[in-house]
Parts: sequence; structure tokens; C-alpha cells
Amino acid sequence: MKNNTIFGLLLLISLSCFGQKNVKEDVEKLLKAELKKETIKSAFLHIYSTTKEIDIQLAESKMNSGDVVSINTPFYTASITKMLTATAIGILKDEKKLNFEDTIAQYLPKKLINKLHVFEGKEYSESITIAQLLQHTSGLPDYFTDATIDGSPNIINQLLVNTNKSWSAEEIIQFTKEKMQSRFVPGNGYHYSDTEYVLLGLIIEKISGLSLDEFFKQHIFKPLGMNSSYLNLKSSPLNNKLAMAEFYVGNIELSSIKSLSADWGGGGLVATTKDLIRFLEALRKGQIVRKETYLAMQQWTHETKGMKYGFGLRKVSLNEKYNTYSNFELIGHTGSTASFLWYCPQLDTYIAGTLNQLEASKSTLNLVYNILKIIKNE
Repeated sequence: MKNNTIFGLLLLISLSCFGQKNVKEDVEKLLKAELKKETIKSAFLHIYSTTKEIDIQLAESKMNSGDVVSINTPFYTASITKMLTATAIGILKDEKKLNFEDTIAQYLPKKLINKLHVFEGKEYSESITIAQLLQHTSGLPDYFTDATIDGSPNIINQLLVNTNKSWSAEEIIQFTKEKMQSRFVPGNGYHYSDTEYVLLGLIIEKISGLSLDEFFKQHIFKPLGMNSSYLNLKSSPLNNKLAMAEFYVGNIELSSIKSLSADWGGGGLVATTKDLIRFLEALRKGQIVRKETYLAMQQWTHETKGMKYGFGLRKVSLNEKYNTYSNFELIGHTGSTASFLWYCPQLDTYIAGTLNQLEASKSTLNLVYNILKIIKNE
């Protein structure tokens, strides 16, 4: 009887290892298929699940730089940053220094707020709430991608025109006020806007007395051991000497230009896959903000088919997105550099990574969906 028990345990261990090996092999095939696409030059992928005993870390590159690509290489996470900025607001809420429903006029200078939101001849600047900034329901334009009222280039089109320009948060807000039109009355719609996360960054700095990068370092990076994370052009990692991975639009490398300073509270985070997963796991488990605060951050509003947006969080229902019978849901965020950070509750699995290519940003969700299908059928 005892021998049978031992044999059974050994068989279970053997099958488990075999299953994980197959998952890794199948996932590697998916990642290599992405890398075969002409524009994609490198890719990082990390799949982690304690309940399924999965910890797959992959790094691939087809560049001839001579450098060995490593999963420990930090990369530009772009709009995944919004998760951290929203969490920083949640930390201040837990410290009773603000409420989500407070108006931004309570914390920001009148000069900055004046004429910030004018819609159909009426000004709404002082009625915008922190919650509306977090959820993209303020009606403010997006300084990166929205059209300007005079036809001049928006900021995303200026990045390569003056690559040495260093943008301040105040300059970005002033540009938005002068060049762009508000979209709707606050609370009466949804419009994704990085402008809102610049304002949130300024609120965090005003209340805490710390720069945004220092707030992240003291309240998120150090407590969680996110030793490779930092805000681009603002700070350095706690302990990682590897340079940030290059990322591209077409064949134009964007990683080293100073004008990326325009991407700040809404997109300036540099991190590794390990750091990102550590952050999301801690957020879910109430280790950064209280569990009730994390639940409050999940006040979902409709974004697009199969997608909803909360407070710096995005929720995807894959059955609705792909018209399938899958019950998979994802909670996390993506970035314009084809970066992604997701948690799938149905499989208790975290998936983080990047393809480091702006044109590939829309294909990452399909990649993640295919990975989930592999894990389910392991």
C-alpha cells in the first residue's frame, strides 16, 4: 500500500513536470511566431501561477547588437504606468489625504486649472473629480493623440521633431489648454486621455510633497522589492545595471530620446516582467492598498467591445471580445509599445511582457488569449 502511494505521488510529479514542459514549448512557439513578423525585433514574456506551478520566463531577440537579451532587462511599459499612478492615488486615499470624489481644484493651483475644461462655451474645470481623471470620464482631450484645434502637431507627432526637448507636466497641461478642445461635460462619457494622468501625477506630488518618481520608489518599488523599476528620464532603478530594452515605431528607435519626458504619469514606467507581476499580485492581495480600495478601483465603465475601464485598470471579457464561449477575463493594462500586464482569475495566472514595437500593440491581446488556451488545456 505504501509503495503504491509513493508510486502515485511520483507519477503525479512526473505528469506535472511533463505538462509544464509542454506549456513552455507551446508558448515558445507562439512567441517565436510573433518574432517572425518583420517589424518585431525583440520580445519578453513571463507567465506565473502559484496554483498551477507555472513560472515561464522567455526573452527573444533577432537584433544583431551582440548583446544577449535577458528576461531581467527592463523595458518601457507605456500605459501600464497608469496602474501605478492610480494605485498611488489609492495609497493617499488610504492615508485619508484625499477621496476619489474630491474635485481636482482642491489640490491643484488655480492658474493651472483655469480654462482647463471648456465645453460648448461653458467652463467645467473646477467640477472635475479625481475619480473622473482615473476613469477617463472627465472629458479632457488627450495631448498625445487628439487633433489640435489649429491643425498643428499633437505631442506624439512632436516627439521626433525635437528629440532633445524635455517636457514638464505644466507645459503639457498648457499645451492641452491652448491647442485642444474638451470632448464632453465631465462624467457624461468616456475618452481615454493621458492628460488626466499628468494631472493625477501633479496631485500626488502636491499632497505627498514628493516627486512622482520618489513616491513610486518609497511607497511601491522599495516595499515590493521592485528593484528594476523606475520612471524614465526621472530616476534610476534600485538595483539593475541593465539598459532599457530598445523599442521602435517602424525602424525608428525611440528608447533614448529626451522628448519621451512627455510620457510621465500616464506612461513613463520602466520595469521588468518580474517586477510588474509582483506589483499586480500585491495590488490584488491588498498589500499596497486596502482590499476595499482595490475593489473601489474596479468601478467599470464601458470602453469598447469586450473592454471596460476602472481606476487605472482595464477589464477584458474574452468571450465578448472574440465571440467565443471562453469564460476568460483579464484585469490589468496594456501599453502602446505592445507591453501588457494581465491577471486571469479563472486560471489564477499572471501574464506580463512586451513586443517593443508600437505597431504590434493591438496583437498582444490575441497572443495572451492563445497562451491562456494553452494553459487551460495543459
